[in-house]
Amino acid sequence: MGYFEDTNTGELMARVKDDVDKIWNAMGYVGMLVIEVIIHVSMVLYCMFSLNWKLAFVPLATMILCGTVAIIMERKLDKIYEDISEENAVLTTVAEENLAGVRTVKAFAREKHEIEKFLSHNNRYYELNVSQAKVLTKYYPLFSFVGKVLPVCSTILGGIFVMNGEMTLGALVAFVEYSRNCTWPMEMLGWLTNDVSSAVASYKKIRKIYAEQPKIKNDEHPKVLDEIRGEICFDHAGFVMDGQKILQDINVTVPAGKTLGIMGATGSGKSSIVNLLQRFYDVTDGAVRIDGHDVRQVTQESLRQNVGVVQQDVFLFAASILENIRYGKPGASEEEVARAAKLAEIYDDIVALPEGFNTYVGERGTLLSGGQKQRISIARIFLKDPPVLILDEATSALDSVTEAKLQETFEKLAHG
Repeated sequence: MGYFEDTNTGELMARVKDDVDKIWNAMGYVGMLVIEVIIHVSMVLYCMFSLNWKLAFVPLATMILCGTVAIIMERKLDKIYEDISEENAVLTTVAEENLAGVRTVKAFAREKHEIEKFLSHNNRYYELNVSQAKVLTKYYPLFSFVGKVLPVCSTILGGIFVMNGEMTLGALVAFVEYSRNCTWPMEMLGWLTNDVSSAVASYKKIRKIYAEQPKIKNDEHPKVLDEIRGEICFDHAGFVMDGQKILQDINVTVPAGKTLGIMGATGSGKSSIVNLLQRFYDVTDGAVRIDGHDVRQVTQESLRQNVGVVQQDVFLFAASILENIRYGKPGASEEEVARAAKLAEIYDDIVALPEGFNTYVGERGTLLSGGQKQRISIARIFLKDPPVLILDEATSALDSVTEAKLQETFEKLAHG
């Protein structure tokens, strides 16, 4: 979780989409062309050396020259493509934030500011692409020029060999034809180098993601939590993040079936307690236990299957209400979903919609009210029915009557 909190969504989206596409391009069509060029040039050079080994050194030297220029160009482009990739990630982040927060932008009438912010990054992106174009226009014409000059040089030098009797006229004609077959690989070398350089820069970015190692790992021989009662124990637990002490000596036990309320100022560590219980982070001191099992010694999957969290910041997927409620229990029947909706006091609202449970909620549930989204998230947890239930200001968007009804429901569930 720490990695995702420190990394922008837009940056990850740029890596997943744009950078993967560039590598796919290099490994696909461009990769096949590289193989074709290598095989084609090898065969042509073999035929040239068979006809006249002295004259064959001319196209060989030309190809070495083009290869050297291609390496120089690739090194210049490498840094530019890294910067382009980074700026593309920033652009994607800005665009993603503005689309996700469009209501906030409009509410504060900050459209002009956000447009200017996007354009400033877009101008930087434009400048980097211009730098790329300048490198290409500096080196790419050389490949085309050499490709056109090579047959001419082969004809002139070959003519001298014919006049000296070292080569037949037919061999010269064949040699010139072979030299023309060398021109298209040289002309393509610049384009191929450009695409390969772009793919290499993208690969470096993706490799950084692959190099990331999860800080939270299962024990070598983890236990699987099957059926638990739900006793929670924080045994002198402490938590430090980035050198800052978040929690210290938390020592509390909540028996199964009991409820514990935690109050505190903003930033006092309430959410950190939830994160430690779900093992999104590990304690730096002490231990957190469920039914006597240290959460670090059980599988993460079985732990989180037994813990349900309803947060204040509700996240709904761009799908139907039915699919969003079923997210807590994918194989649930429609009857089970309806029962969970009734417990969450959202059933009447759902059936009143034109498409009922099949109603599309929009991205992040934008087509629903705040209270409806919160009750759907509560229904999701009721359907999951975990032994341990955590409510993180889960009813903050509800009216007092609905909140009171839900509190009664929670009490009934807690007592069996």
